[in-house]
Amino acid sequence: MSLRKPGDGGGGSARRAGSPEEARELPECAPGGRLMPLLPWDRFSAWLHCVCVVGFDLELGQAVEVIHPQHAKLTDKEKTNICYLSFPDSNSGCLGDTQFCFRFRQSSSRKLSWHCLLDQFDRDLPIYLKKDPAYYYGYVYFRQVQDKTLKRGYFQKSLVLISKLPYSHIFHTVLGKIAPEYFEKNEPFLEAACSDIDRWPPPVPGKTLHLPIMGIVMKVRIPTCHDNPGTTQVLQSTQQADTQVSIALPTVHEVDLFRCFLPVFFHIQMLWELVLLGEPLVVMAPSPSESSETVLALVSCISPLKYYSDFRPYFTIHDSEFKEYTTRTQTPPSVILGVTNPFFAKTLQHWPHIIRIGDIKLSGEVPKQVKVKKLKNLKTLDSKPGVYTSYKSYLNRDEEIIKQLQKGVQQKRPGEAQSIILRRYFLELTQSFIIPLERYVASLMPLQKSISPWKSPPQLKPFNQEEFMKTLEKAGPQLTSRLKGDWIGLYRHFLKSYNFDGWFRTRRKEMTQKLEALHLEALCNEDLLFWSQKHTEVETVDLVLKLKDKVADGENLPVKPGTVEKLQMHIDSIILALPEDLQGILIKTGST
Repeated sequence: MSLRKPGDGGGGSARRAGSPEEARELPECAPGGRLMPLLPWDRFSAWLHCVCVVGFDLELGQAVEVIHPQHAKLTDKEKTNICYLSFPDSNSGCLGDTQFCFRFRQSSSRKLSWHCLLDQFDRDLPIYLKKDPAYYYGYVYFRQVQDKTLKRGYFQKSLVLISKLPYSHIFHTVLGKIAPEYFEKNEPFLEAACSDIDRWPPPVPGKTLHLPIMGIVMKVRIPTCHDNPGTTQVLQSTQQADTQVSIALPTVHEVDLFRCFLPVFFHIQMLWELVLLGEPLVVMAPSPSESSETVLALVSCISPLKYYSDFRPYFTIHDSEFKEYTTRTQTPPSVILGVTNPFFAKTLQHWPHIIRIGDIKLSGEVPKQVKVKKLKNLKTLDSKPGVYTSYKSYLNRDEEIIKQLQKGVQQKRPGEAQSIILRRYFLELTQSFIIPLERYVASLMPLQKSISPWKSPPQLKPFNQEEFMKTLEKAGPQLTSRLKGDWIGLYRHFLKSYNFDGWFRTRRKEMTQKLEALHLEALCNEDLLFWSQKHTEVETVDLVLKLKDKVADGENLPVKPGTVEKLQMHIDSIILALPEDLQGILIKTGST
């Protein structure tokens, strides 16, 4: 058994899926390690689950009119969620074209025909871009225009891309290119657009990808877990390929951070704390585009940490989790909700932290300094913009970042530059917070010399909260951050949060896999054939079976190149030294 590498996938080739060339480029793991060619719609499925068209029916209300490709499966519950989440609330008054996104729970698990390769790509992504098996994203292009030929007097329709991938910038760009034409040309145009997507290379992190869509080509690069946080790699490709490129996307997922935080400008540091701690947060906005962008901005502000709780960029009273998230019989859950319906101002009055934003302006002036408002003052969605909470920040406010961004507004610094400054500020703040935790967790790793090939890999030491707190005196965030305040209190609160639980479970899994990888490498460096010759046949057979299990596990471990192949050679040499009857049995074992 050998390690299989995914295909390059970096070109914008127009070869149809399923051709022999494609099969060679992208081998797919089947039972027994056989290679299977790509099927039609496999490439499409690597990016999207399906495309839906949601219209308004006078008798039924919102209804899914089209699902493409036709074989894509959605449960009735998923269809209902898509219907209600694809239209703005009636109070939003969204005339013209509106783009936004939503997120909803997947009702049943499904495996793609080449899921093993997609899992490999997922492993190479930064933690905050990994797909969540329990959720779908919906990317919406909604149009509402007057049409006197219709009974209702308005044309209302949404084109919706359903995907596992959190690549909001890519999919909103795609919608911006295909939706306006679709509303004019209907089904044949949509089928042609989907066929284009089925020619896309797979979403391989770190590669420059050329994605053709209806006569233009998008050039993108998906980040990898090996990139330095906060850096954007300049897209590079050949001169020949560049002549085809119409749009080069600088990001696959980032939103305009400064524009989103402008309405609550003076509270950015407190909002960072609330998101870090997984506190229940609701964003009340005038439209789905503002609510969804603000929620995505909040979730991204603790990057490179992943936000492990649930978040809903656009949430309605028809959502299947409405009762679960709005009940007063229990404390509000750790979730960030984006809402536009005035009904929520009353329904969510018991929530501890509410952000009220007005219309987000493209540039605008920085609002005058406002105090945090008391929750009892929030009665309707028409209340003044601001943050309504009784929360007291652990850290003192950083006046430097406020002054820097204010100066940028006065000097008419471009919004993109303001967002870069703000994103760097959040990144440095998060890294100052997480480095002491990373340092302590690394100390839980057993020494490499304690790893013996003839014993099970050693266990990680348990996380001891008080032991960690003691390390902060000399190696705390004060080494990298100028901010003063109650850092100890912030850590104690964080250690009780979903974000810590998710972060530590992920780190523990990575470190356990590292120990198993080191154990595997230690086994490879032993003379296993010599060992087998000194032991009984029963012990040798037992060793071979254990080594076969190690080979199977090794494909998912961070081992040095060639380690698994080397171990397989050890197995083969041991089997060949055994009697023929045993050889036949052991060769068959684990090969089916």
